[in-house]
Amino acid sequence: MNKTVFITGATSGIGKACAEKFAKEKYNLIITGRRKERLESVKKALIESYGIKVLTLCFDVQDKEAVFAAITAMPEEWQQINILVNNAGLALGKDAFDDADMDDWETMLNTNVHGLLYVTRALLPFIKNTGKGHIINLGSIAGKEVYENGNVYCASKFAVDAINKSMRIDLLKYGIKVTGIHPGAVETEFSIVRFKGDENKATAAYQDYIPLTPEDIADTIYYCASLPPHVCINDLVITCLQQAGTYYFFKQ
Repeated sequence: MNKTVFITGATSGIGKACAEKFAKEKYNLIITGRRKERLESVKKALIESYGIKVLTLCFDVQDKEAVFAAITAMPEEWQQINILVNNAGLALGKDAFDDADMDDWETMLNTNVHGLLYVTRALLPFIKNTGKGHIINLGSIAGKEVYENGNVYCASKFAVDAINKSMRIDLLKYGIKVTGIHPGAVETEFSIVRFKGDENKATAAYQDYIPLTPEDIADTIYYCASLPPHVCINDLVITCLQQAGTYYFFKQ
């Protein structure tokens, strides 16, 4: 019987790459996102390419009621979740603390922190019923050290780091693995979202060095998820070769 992976934010970037990686390895998938058309397009491509089963759930992780309603209403055949990949997240703006848009702050905290909490709590009964399971939380190198104009984005990812560590302790008694993955620069739609559609700024963020790809992170996540049952990678920071911290780059 195929195992089931639940992936949030699966319509693009790292989430989509994770869906493709696990589908290739014959896992069934529950994929979520805010964009219904994209979700259905990803679902169709995965089924056609890999012949696995896919369930789509369309909701915004910021909406607690929508999260719980969608997850509690899942058909019984989908209620055994082996792996949860908490991928949904974003950065908005890159401004000094005194100039930043406070609506952006709230959106980042509600998505990156509250959304992760809502999805995990809603799914925990199904994960606990497996007698094991694995929760993989996408943090960021920005959750390890702050950088100029990162303020609340960094704060949200520091919170993910703390939640990941405490979750690992609290869920130990259930035999549930918890892994924090903290990428550095990954070339996705991340910077386009952060700079609110300004493609010049987004492109400049990845100039003069070779960033990570979504597939690099998906491969790493799959590796962590495929280790023997007694082995758990608790915390992993991954960067490209030319990055050694949130603001240390060797550009050529």
